[in-house]
Amino acid sequence: MAEKTVARKRRGKRVLRVVPLGGAGEIGKNCVVVEYNGDLVVIDAGVMFPSEEMHGVDLVIPDFSYIIERAANLRGIVLSHGHEDHIGSLPYLLRQLGQTVPIFGSPLTLGLARAKLREHGVLGLADMRSIAPREMFKLGTIQGETYHVSHSIPDSRGVVLHTPLGVLIYTSDFKFDPAPLDGLLTDTDRLAELGDEGVLFLLSDSTRAERAGRTPSETSVGETLERLVAEAPGRVIVTTFASNVARLGQVITAARKYGRKVAIVGRSMEQTLGVAAELNYLKLWPDTVRPLSEIKALPSNQVVMLTTGSQGEPTSVLSRIAMGDYPQIRIMEGDTVIVAANPVPGNETTVSRTIDNLFRRGARVIYGEILESVHVSGHAGADELRAMIELTQPRRCVPIHGEYRQLISYRQMALSAGIAPENIYILDNGNTLEFDGRQVRTGGQVPVGSVLVDGLTVGHVTKVVLHDRSRLATEGVVVVAVTVDRLTGDVISGPDLMARGLVSPAEEDLLELAKPLIARALKRTRHGEAEYGFLVHKVRQVVGQLIRQRTGTQPLILPVVMEV
Repeated sequence: MAEKTVARKRRGKRVLRVVPLGGAGEIGKNCVVVEYNGDLVVIDAGVMFPSEEMHGVDLVIPDFSYIIERAANLRGIVLSHGHEDHIGSLPYLLRQLGQTVPIFGSPLTLGLARAKLREHGVLGLADMRSIAPREMFKLGTIQGETYHVSHSIPDSRGVVLHTPLGVLIYTSDFKFDPAPLDGLLTDTDRLAELGDEGVLFLLSDSTRAERAGRTPSETSVGETLERLVAEAPGRVIVTTFASNVARLGQVITAARKYGRKVAIVGRSMEQTLGVAAELNYLKLWPDTVRPLSEIKALPSNQVVMLTTGSQGEPTSVLSRIAMGDYPQIRIMEGDTVIVAANPVPGNETTVSRTIDNLFRRGARVIYGEILESVHVSGHAGADELRAMIELTQPRRCVPIHGEYRQLISYRQMALSAGIAPENIYILDNGNTLEFDGRQVRTGGQVPVGSVLVDGLTVGHVTKVVLHDRSRLATEGVVVVAVTVDRLTGDVISGPDLMARGLVSPAEEDLLELAKPLIARALKRTRHGEAEYGFLVHKVRQVVGQLIRQRTGTQPLILPVVMEV
């Protein structure tokens, strides 16, 4: 009887579970958990950049609670490639785990991750394991494998997990580039082999599922950059993602071809290029790449500058140049600024503002809306996504890495490719997808969400904090200081009011009017010993009503009540 009970329990554990913690229905903070028989594997741990209304927030990372609660079962973290939306939250995950974890990836991906972990002081928690394409590695009862994919950063991989219940393919970011810069095509031979062997789940990139056709080759961007550098009468300033190693290499090659020197401006870009050069993924010719202080003395037609700021980040180099707030670089007549990246969803306003400010300062600005070939996506178009399905012949498709409309577009494409509607699963972050060898179950939910990073503070920026910051930014703040008698409630001193950001033609009169109202309200409602919370509430109520009636605004009211 005991043996049968144990057997039933073991059979009960034979469930393959897939849970996206980030990247499903959104662009960024990609993270997928795969579990089988008590073994847990994490694929990617990325960040998402904050939207404009997230005042003061630096990064958005996944809620890792589900992983932390199962830390004893974690067999490894597999990184697909070195972009921030796939490796950026790794330091935060390791710090929360507080234990050494095997981390698998390609040499460049691990090099970029290693630099990031060292910067955060958690490198000691990472057991880095470099793997070659098609090399098998053990993750408990799961066998891992990667295959090469073409993307906008070298050494990118798709991930394959071989489980006793079937094979799962995580495509990561990919496209079928016919002429990749590194000469390495997406490994269609291995994908076809896997398809012939049988694929249970295809977790596919869906970022460009709305776009018909195929994504142009990275080679086309290099040709455009060379032409723009050759034609530019003065300095050339190029901005792109700091982690877009391929694009950075194209700019340096174009500059060298036309006898220009290149300065790298921006710490994250310097770090990425340093790692890539050290691992021989790109060449930094010492006679071409020079310090900014040196090339500033050169004639303008001999200068190229690579800067951060392609997403309009307020503190980035390009944004500060556009605002006239970067002393080392001032826009001058004849400057050409090339924005070799498209805005990430949510960043359109900040990017447009940066471009406008550059035009105002007299620069000629080249960007995607006026010259498409200045940037191409690293993500597959709809025809390439269909080709992935045809190669791998999956029994079930799960679109990820896309906003919800893109997941739906992928679904329509998959239907046209012959996948049955009941075998296409649209998941939100935290939704569970389970397979027990016979049937698939959905509908489960695990704790999930967005954790906000503000400087060194992780997870303490709540909705209340964001709401207060929003009111401070849009309505202003009024500080009210008053001292009252603890027993009688009589006002001993004050009230004194100080306003910042309050829009009123008669602000001083308004604040003077508030003083007697506060005093009367406190006197009228105080009987016996004072209660601090009540006093604060009453002051906030009286001042808030007055300002709302007179100005129609609702500033943040901060009462400071002292009892003596």
